[in-house]
Amino acid sequence: MALMITDECINCDVCEPECPNGAISQGDETYVIEASLCTECVGHYETSQCVEVCPVDCIIKDPDHEETEEALRAKFERITGEQG
Repeated sequence: MALMITDECINCDVCEPECPNGAISQGDETYVIEASLCTECVGHYETSQCVEVCPVDCIIKDPDHEETEEALRAKFERITGEQG
């Protein structure tokens, strides 16, 4: 499943540059994650980099965008053009 940023976000800007897919951007009040670009770093890293660097632990799995590991890998391949 894709990740999402909760309203506990403090707009510290550490997550955005960590996203290898460019899925994180500044929203109206907090940073947001574009679900169609979020692969939870599958294909890039072993763990979700935004979650690793978030100082307030406000990045969680998005219950509205449930995806299997296989679906995340397929999304990675579609976005990057690489075979995982």
